Amino acid sequence: MANFQELYGRKGRVITDADAKEITRVEELSYDLKISDVMSRDVKWLTPAHRMSDLLDLLRRNRISGVPVLEADQLVGVVSTEDLMQALAEDDLKSPIAKYMSKTITTVKAYEPVLTAIESFAETKHGRLPVLDENGGLVGMITKGDITRGVLTALQKDYQEEEVRRYRASHLFEDITSDRTSLILRYRIKARDYMRGGQASSHIKRALLRLGAPPQLARQCGIAVYEAEMNLIIHTTKGGILRVQIEPHRILMQTSDDGPGIPDVGLALQAGWSTATQEARDMGFGAGMGLVNIRRCVDKLEVESTPGKGTKVQMEINLRADEKFKGSESQLETPTV
Repeated sequence: MANFQELYGRKGRVITDADAKEITRVEELSYDLKISDVMSRDVKWLTPAHRMSDLLDLLRRNRISGVPVLEADQLVGVVSTEDLMQALAEDDLKSPIAKYMSKTITTVKAYEPVLTAIESFAETKHGRLPVLDENGGLVGMITKGDITRGVLTALQKDYQEEEVRRYRASHLFEDITSDRTSLILRYRIKARDYMRGGQASSHIKRALLRLGAPPQLARQCGIAVYEAEMNLIIHTTKGGILRVQIEPHRILMQTSDDGPGIPDVGLALQAGWSTATQEARDMGFGAGMGLVNIRRCVDKLEVESTPGKGTKVQMEINLRADEKFKGSESQLETPTV
């Protein structure tokens, strides 16, 4: 199976129908969890003027493999056990950290998904990454071990909490009798709100699972609404509304906004075409795969847009017989024709 980076990556790969149905909960968590959720906040650091002997003492006392190097509260480098080994080999522990530290620094942002850190680890082969806040200040460090512990903790929390929540949700419609019953979820998404990007889609996935939807259906829907949610954050000036209507036989999803609109919907549906700002691109978004990935995950996609007035995106997933909501006979009544 393709790895999660390839499935959800916003760097250009198209999500196929098969991909959307093969996403595990562990892979999903690397997308849902933010780096701030798993990083270490107790950051040990040194200055360029410290000696390599200070690094030896710091690593030994704290049982860590590397630290950032700060000067006037600014990140100027990183130094690790590999650098220490070189200094030891040269019998040079009295030299300043500045001599051995790496000035080529790969960093991640606290608000980015854990997936971003996984991608950085794979690309750089580093063992640790400094974590910065939205202002560029150092707020933590993250390692592969931090990610593993964070995912395991989240899985344990999932198990303990979901049983209670799923039971409550599964009984939500027991006493409701109607010809057609729907559950409507509505979220207001703010433009440029990258810190909360993905929250609404995460809530929607959990709601579907608690209502008894098959996990793969919830994840497939989650991809579509995530891409739609991020399009509101990245491309609109005032944000917009994300609306999901859940019925026994289908899931209807819709986003609407009042500007700036898409000049050419046909181009927007092509892989790699994007009107994202440089700010969005610098943050790892705007690869032009949003609508493409949505189309791969839904049965029906309609995009209506008028430049200067706004855009409406409508998505629909029709449930197959084997994708029925558990307990749907007593919850969401099938419409009477």
